[in-house]
Amino acid sequence: MDHKERIEQLTKVLNEANYQYYVLDNPQMPDFEYDRLLRELELLEAEHPDFALYNSPTKRVGGEALSKFEKVEHLVPLMSLQDVFSLEELEDFLQKIIYTHSEVSFTVEPKIDGLSVALEYEDGVFVRGATRGDGVIGEDVTENLKTIRSIPMHIENAPKKLIVRGEVYMPKKSFEKLNERQEKEGKALFANPRNAAAGSLRQLDSKIAAQRGLDILVFNLQYAEGVEFKTHSDTLKFLQDLKFKVVPWKVYNTIADIHREVLRINEERESLSCDIDGAVIKVDEIALREELGATAKFPRWAAAYKYPPEIKPTVVEDIVVQVGRTGVLTPKAVVKPVRLAGTTVTNATLHNQDFISERDIRIGDTVFIRKAGEIIPEILEVDTGKRPTDSVPYFLPLCCPVCGAPTKKDDDGAFVRCTGSACPAQISRIIEHFVSRDAMDVEGFGSAIVEGLIEKDLLHSPADIYSLTLEDIKSLWQNGDVAAKKLLDAIERSKQQDLSKLIFALGIRQVGAKTGKVLAQHFKTMDCFMNAAEEDLTQIPDVGAVTAAFIAEWFSQEESKQMIEKLRSAGVNFECNMSVSDARFAGMTFVLTGALTKFTRDEASEKIESFGGKVSGSVSKKTTYVVVGENAGSKERKARELEIPILSEDEFLALISE
Repeated sequence: MDHKERIEQLTKVLNEANYQYYVLDNPQMPDFEYDRLLRELELLEAEHPDFALYNSPTKRVGGEALSKFEKVEHLVPLMSLQDVFSLEELEDFLQKIIYTHSEVSFTVEPKIDGLSVALEYEDGVFVRGATRGDGVIGEDVTENLKTIRSIPMHIENAPKKLIVRGEVYMPKKSFEKLNERQEKEGKALFANPRNAAAGSLRQLDSKIAAQRGLDILVFNLQYAEGVEFKTHSDTLKFLQDLKFKVVPWKVYNTIADIHREVLRINEERESLSCDIDGAVIKVDEIALREELGATAKFPRWAAAYKYPPEIKPTVVEDIVVQVGRTGVLTPKAVVKPVRLAGTTVTNATLHNQDFISERDIRIGDTVFIRKAGEIIPEILEVDTGKRPTDSVPYFLPLCCPVCGAPTKKDDDGAFVRCTGSACPAQISRIIEHFVSRDAMDVEGFGSAIVEGLIEKDLLHSPADIYSLTLEDIKSLWQNGDVAAKKLLDAIERSKQQDLSKLIFALGIRQVGAKTGKVLAQHFKTMDCFMNAAEEDLTQIPDVGAVTAAFIAEWFSQEESKQMIEKLRSAGVNFECNMSVSDARFAGMTFVLTGALTKFTRDEASEKIESFGGKVSGSVSKKTTYVVVGENAGSKERKARELEIPILSEDEFLALISE
């Protein structure tokens, strides 16, 4: 068998294994065997790229990052559904149809809580995928959709042109893993799987989308050239035969049966792999759908029954405290396990001391709990009538639970912090922040590596990463020479990062990536920055008295001075290399507001700053322009009140393209 034939054989075998695993949930090939064959295919494709097939499973890991998403006009509009919130409202909807059409059947399906997309195929080949957008115009997210393993890249015996609609979602297990990574890396947690799925699908870098574990359930046939069907349920069977992962459905013709099915789906939400927020009821007969028609917004032949949020009682068994990268003590309630919105809840965030005191939450209390946004557990109130007689109010500890150093409440906020500069809980997160993408960007230096090196007593500050040797780190991997050398190369490259990234990487309170750029451009060198007087710092835009005090305090600590000298000795760049070749926005201040669809806020901010402008989070008389996206709120209103020029996204693009 030659190389071309072997590549074709491996592609077919691995795609079938993917179908069994990701669509049928019935894996037939052991993971070890799959990984072995995939590795063989990767090597063959690398040696013979001309033989690689368009539907190769190796393409599921993501490709080159895009600069923006192109707009797509849907051939068939992706309409939304009218919502009903009670069985009475649902019955009214059904009665209106049954009253005039006695012989009618309805499909009942779970309503997946995700992001609606259209998948387009030509001659059986997946050619484009787009978000719903406003139903008529969406965004081309083809490269990200290719990373979803349950989407077939090629369909045998398909119509010449085929368009299907599905819901991209993040499975509960994938969501939990993602938030675990976010927490370890000191990043903000996603509120719920839907937000996480939407954010992942709109990543310009498809490699990031590939890491998020997205999935899809197809629920509608939008267009099939040359093929006709009598019922919606027939189209779903057709899509199953084409090897799509199709939403489960049942067909009924009585209101009582439909009610029972809607309630049954709600009862079984916990056992589903994905979040749902309701049930969808549709007329099954396609001819009747066409007769019933649609309003300007919704089809008259379908409705979405929305489930109310669950609120359940449980008991606070303990309150534990975690210490974050900046030393903040975050309290968490450990509660008696309770099933809520599909998962078992064992803890709930308590935010800070003010939150605890306002609700008077105590250990032993019976509390009412729900999931905010259907995922983050929160305590609504305490049932004081069931409070134990020996309970006492809870207060955050006076000493850090990790290192024992005194704690101190912020003068200007609700947070309590550990004052220990060598607190182990902070060190791991400080280092993870230092090597993160927006800071020194040391690729491959994840939280597991950080923890492993701390356990080996090799890391005590971020500067220690530049003293690591091959012998120090290769034991972190099995057969780790190659991975270790790759990490050491990434560490070496990070020495050349701009001063702005280094300043942000230091982790000084209230000095974010944006402020780091301002400080680097102003002082030009680390020595000038670290020796600046506090009163000089306050004269810099975006650096107020509080931030200046934090900077001065950080550089006054002996540990900080030692770290700076270690970085200097290691050869880390201490100079600002940023330059502005086109200063068209010099002296201008922009505010970005609303949901931007043509670019992300980071992309817009980088472009503004590259032209010498600055981006602010609030509108004032000093604001030059306010760029508004969809659903812009108070900032747009304030701009109009102050008569600040407002730019649409297209106008902003025109401004930077001149």
